[in-house]
Amino acid sequence: MKILIVEDEAGISNFLKQGLEEENYKVTLSADGKDGLQKALSNPYDLLLLDWMLPELNGIDICTEFRKKNKITPIIFLTAKDTIQETIAGLKAGANDYIKKPFSFEELLERIKVQLRALPNEIPDIKLGTILIKKQTHQVFNNGIEVVLTQKEFSLLEYLILNKDKVCTRNQIIEDVWNIHFEYDTGVIDVFINSLRKKLNLKKDEDYIKTIRGIGYIAKEIL
Repeated sequence: MKILIVEDEAGISNFLKQGLEEENYKVTLSADGKDGLQKALSNPYDLLLLDWMLPELNGIDICTEFRKKNKITPIIFLTAKDTIQETIAGLKAGANDYIKKPFSFEELLERIKVQLRALPNEIPDIKLGTILIKKQTHQVFNNGIEVVLTQKEFSLLEYLILNKDKVCTRNQIIEDVWNIHFEYDTGVIDVFINSLRKKLNLKKDEDYIKTIRGIGYIAKEIL
């Protein structure tokens, strides 16, 4: 299960990340609202933990914008805002739960489990032309033929399709798919893209993954 934490207090976010990873969750951190919203919309997370007061974009705005495109993924607010009116505002924006700071990690963990148990059994498939990703079974097909991918190849393909028609820079991909937030050789991405193209057996008229020279890649439907 993958969780995105959008929290600008490093002490809190690092504490939560360590605790949740010990519970076998995969955790991504974001320290400002704009970056947090971009990550939330660009990656398939199972749950979002949002602070309210954030640089660039506040938690209410993130929640509202995210809910325009995703009605399913649970959102839990973690905030010092504690009036009834503020709690109602958070829930009206689309949050599933609201925990006031300070809170116990044990309580948060149980609330996360409750939200994840409530997720629908059916996870929608993702398509790009003849490529089909069945998220429920973690399978990939092209032209009806199953393609066996590694976990990282699967995540990379899923990321590109979720960001269809957007140019994904190598730096964005290395941060969002590899979860690496420091200077790193992005050449590894090219290796994985080449492997994806070969495994998918993409023909010239099925060039769904296009290279943007010197920048990155874009997934597009064939016109």
